Amino acid sequence: MKRLKNKNSITGWLFVSPWIIGFLVFTAFPLLYSLFLSFQKVKITTSGIQTEFIKFGNYEYAFVVDGTFVERVTTYLREMAISVPIIIVFSLIIALLLNQKIKFRGVFRTIFFLPVIIASGPVIKELIDQGITTIPSIEQYAIYQALNDNPDGFFNGILLYLIKNLIVILWYSGVQILIFLAALQKMDKQIFEAAKIDGASNWEFFWKITLPNLLPMIVVNIIYTIVTYSIFSLNPIIEHIQKNMFKVDTGFGYASALSWIYFLIIAAALAITVGAMTMKRKKNYS
Repeated sequence: MKRLKNKNSITGWLFVSPWIIGFLVFTAFPLLYSLFLSFQKVKITTSGIQTEFIKFGNYEYAFVVDGTFVERVTTYLREMAISVPIIIVFSLIIALLLNQKIKFRGVFRTIFFLPVIIASGPVIKELIDQGITTIPSIEQYAIYQALNDNPDGFFNGILLYLIKNLIVILWYSGVQILIFLAALQKMDKQIFEAAKIDGASNWEFFWKITLPNLLPMIVVNIIYTIVTYSIFSLNPIIEHIQKNMFKVDTGFGYASALSWIYFLIIAAALAITVGAMTMKRKKNYS
């Protein structure tokens, strides 16, 4: 038995070894090397890459001197705090509708998932330039003109951002809809039948049965949405990092520092969100 277990273990390691080797060579090494460069002043010369250790100089420069980076990070956090809940709520509503017995349900699934396939960076940029990603003729409405005249207010800025980017935000919902839909179809129908016999209403079905059972998938969708939103090719922070890679006064060292700061911000956002949702789930089950 022990010999068979060891043989299965060796077989398993052989199957995963290509991934492990690929991760160590193509992911782990570049990550560690970028961390090394973030503490260096990097110059690319004809004789090779020259580095000079400057401790936390790149990180200090990012927060003290580079006002553009701080501004874009603040804007990113505000927009993420607005966009992620809207995407999750919209995905859940559409999944609940598609879970009903309606005609052409497969067609509607395809329609909502189609933007995930076609909405790459260049496509989205072209659509934004053409004004297709905004609500049609919204500029003619008085509410838009009032918000546009006073964009500095907190709530005005939120509403203006939603109006300008609502369609793009909803385009992020394709994968989340499918995840919610799969979870809804896996639910035990006997629970709903028992609740119906006890006289529960549709509203009680949702709050007492459906939503608590969907909490794990909500956490998964939040993680997926935050990561997808953060690594999108048109993200202003990523564009800022790419520009600084080839500047003479900053270079690869400073760009590496910005990348690690951005990574820590995303990791903190994920940790706070997932931690809050996990605590909520434990509270519901206690």
